Amino acid sequence: MKIIENTTEFKINENTAVAIGKFDGFHRGHQKLLGRLKEQKDNGLASVVFTFVPSPAAFFAGHPLKDLTTVEEKRNIFERAGVDYLIEYPFCRQTADMEPIDYIKNVLVGRLNAKCIVAGDDVSFGRHGAGDCGLLREKASKYGYRVIVIDKVLYMEREVSSTYVREEVGNGNMELVDKLLGTPYHIGGEIVHGRRLGRMIGMPTVNLIPSPRKLLPPKGVYFSYVRFFDGQLSGIKYPSITNIGTKPTVDEHEVMGVETYIYDFNKDVYGKSMEVFLLKFVRPEMRFNGIEELKSRMAYDIASGRKFHGLEF
Repeated sequence: MKIIENTTEFKINENTAVAIGKFDGFHRGHQKLLGRLKEQKDNGLASVVFTFVPSPAAFFAGHPLKDLTTVEEKRNIFERAGVDYLIEYPFCRQTADMEPIDYIKNVLVGRLNAKCIVAGDDVSFGRHGAGDCGLLREKASKYGYRVIVIDKVLYMEREVSSTYVREEVGNGNMELVDKLLGTPYHIGGEIVHGRRLGRMIGMPTVNLIPSPRKLLPPKGVYFSYVRFFDGQLSGIKYPSITNIGTKPTVDEHEVMGVETYIYDFNKDVYGKSMEVFLLKFVRPEMRFNGIEELKSRMAYDIASGRKFHGLEF
């Protein structure tokens, strides 16, 4: 996959199918859209995902916003999906003030060489968000492309949207988040050395520091599984239990971390990258009266996780 970032001066020469969207959370609606995009490869069109960096919401807010899906995570998703081009188009005042017709003429057609445009039925673009599906359809014959509009995906009679996902991540309702995303909510990063407390008390864990841009669920313990990017370990789901928080019993510093105990696992994975998929909220983060009380509760949580994952023997 070719990534085009930090520039508005580029040109794709081959004919393309372009998917437009924020793709935050990459929920079932986004997946439906990407599926229709990939179908256009059968028509000889290169697949292009077009998104803005930073997001328009963050730009107008004037400060970074927490992401359901970070830029790095989106890249991994689109790479795995076989997308040919990912356009991370700079969003600035000039971009925000672009007239919708100029967006179609100069960007989608002029730079992306779009012959097919795939978008959700609520797509908006251009100055004041005035561009919509109606305008895309109106100008299709003039500029030589066709339009595929993706209807809303509903769950329990509510539109599946990034807003909906954000609400449920904030509530710690990971089972519902799984249904909205079609996969468990995950946090990725490089494994780093912790204080080795888990190893000292016989419960070794792996630690990662989440991106400061990543939206995290409430502090606490979650049943989970992990997946590594390492060649020998990749593709395998390892059952685990994860704590998200600041470890108040043993650390006075307010540094958010993701600490995971992987069942029946003893490989050296420091320095490797992994993803932690959150399946179910177990309990909130707690302060214990010393290491022995913490150790006892960790043992209880780990045993509960074994039962949850069907690992009892």
